[in-house]
Amino acid sequence: MVKDTKLYDILGVTPASTQAEIKKSYRKLALKYHPDKNPGSEDKFKEISYAFEVLSDENKKRVYDQGGIEALKEGGGGGGGHNPMDIFDMFFGGGMRGHRGHEGPRRGRDMVHPLKVSLEELYNGATRQLALNKNVICGKCNGKGGKDGAVQTCNGCHGNGIKVIVRQLQPGMIQQMQTVCPDCHGKGDIIREKDRCRQCMGKKVVRERKILEVHITKGMKDGQKITFSGEGDQDPEIEPGDIVIVLDEKEHPVYKRNGSDLAIEMNIKLVEALCGFEKLITTLDNRTLIVQSFIGDIIKPRDVKCIMNEGMPLLRDPFSKGKLIVQFNVEFPEKGDIPSATLQQIESLLPPREPIEKKPEMEEVMLSDYDASASAHQAYADDSDDEHGPGGPGVQCRTQ
Repeated sequence: MVKDTKLYDILGVTPASTQAEIKKSYRKLALKYHPDKNPGSEDKFKEISYAFEVLSDENKKRVYDQGGIEALKEGGGGGGGHNPMDIFDMFFGGGMRGHRGHEGPRRGRDMVHPLKVSLEELYNGATRQLALNKNVICGKCNGKGGKDGAVQTCNGCHGNGIKVIVRQLQPGMIQQMQTVCPDCHGKGDIIREKDRCRQCMGKKVVRERKILEVHITKGMKDGQKITFSGEGDQDPEIEPGDIVIVLDEKEHPVYKRNGSDLAIEMNIKLVEALCGFEKLITTLDNRTLIVQSFIGDIIKPRDVKCIMNEGMPLLRDPFSKGKLIVQFNVEFPEKGDIPSATLQQIESLLPPREPIEKKPEMEEVMLSDYDASASAHQAYADDSDDEHGPGGPGVQCRTQ
């Protein structure tokens, strides 16, 4: 036996109704008495929502059936802290403005701006000024949009800025869509033209040029973000978002960055690769390094060496740096640069050549210089001959 049927009566169901029937009845009543669609029905909507909260929960429903509302209150299953909009949002998508005060003030969108920076600026640190335009609250009307009493709640959306369109797809199935109110353009209120502020024209905000000082710290990276909290567009009804500066590193003609390391390519002559060298490097902070390699430190083409503590400064420890990685390109002499007699002297100083055993059936050939463009032209000509057949273009065989 059920002690109290009041909640069943509110939903228009009986204690024998199934959960599907309870849910269906609730959805129908929630749409009918929702405050956005039926102003003045807030209390009725709360009753419907509370009844559904209890009857859709098997534990709460069992407590209610056995002891009524009092049993729910005593057992903690009743009504403390319940927000009827939560149930409505669970079924219909939520997002209603003006009814979700428990979430705090709405927050504006962040404004994201890229900032081109050089590798020198990321290495040494820098301060850049960035000019941008943003919305600020109108000082003449203090963000009201007009004189006192001129602002009226929009009747089309009841101040929500959003209209809810509900349509039935088939029996027992409905669809809800939200759209920006066309009457107030999502503002939630309307100001008559004659009462609008002459400075902001009723928009409540005006455009203002803002100069930001962006401090680039040593060791920052490409894509790193610098945030100015609360500096986004202002609006009387929302909390301003942030301005987010995203660093965009420009390509450097000499240095390449890899995390905390820097890399360069260095061209050296064959004599330097074999007998050592001294080379000058200009750093990103305009110091000059003398890079040394001594006799016996033979460097091969594409060899990679490094100089410790000459890479990028570390962001959290700018006095420490990564490595400067050096990749070598060895420049060989051109044909004819070294006389034959000198080459014979060089040969006597180098490790001997590996001899081969010649046999009569072997053939001797000579190397020639390779011309890539000539080879490509020949390949194109061969392809053309294949397309037109052995007779060439325009040649046809005569048949009897």
